[in-house]
Amino acid sequence: MRISDIGIIELTGMEFHAYHGCFEKEREEGNLFVVDFKAEYHYKKAAKSDRLDDTVDYGDVYKVIREEMDKPSNLMENVAWRIVKSIAARFPEFIRFKVRLSKSTPPVGGACQWSRMTVSYPQESKAEQLMAFRKW
Repeated sequence: MRISDIGIIELTGMEFHAYHGCFEKEREEGNLFVVDFKAEYHYKKAAKSDRLDDTVDYGDVYKVIREEMDKPSNLMENVAWRIVKSIAARFPEFIRFKVRLSKSTPPVGGACQWSRMTVSYPQESKAEQLMAFRKW
């Protein structure tokens, strides 16, 4: 039996009350944001040792995301980019990862439950982008 050397970790539904947006009301009242994170990495050392020191501490990933969510920005693109940049710098063991940032009831002039921004690292090829788009 051959088991893959690459595993996937996910942190989904991380909720933050944050102050991102271009409008004064968004900056004063804030809004609900949800962040989903998915990463591929070589997990076998941790699987064999069963030691936290041999893997990525999910709590550390959460802290990086929380730190970036705490910094107000005008655009979701800026927030998502900062999260990806910070995770890439802090966790070189990730082969690739994706961050999806969702904003509840965005001010679009009508009914809308969520606006979303997804950023991948490293940048995906056109074929990978199309496949990922179909999966979401």
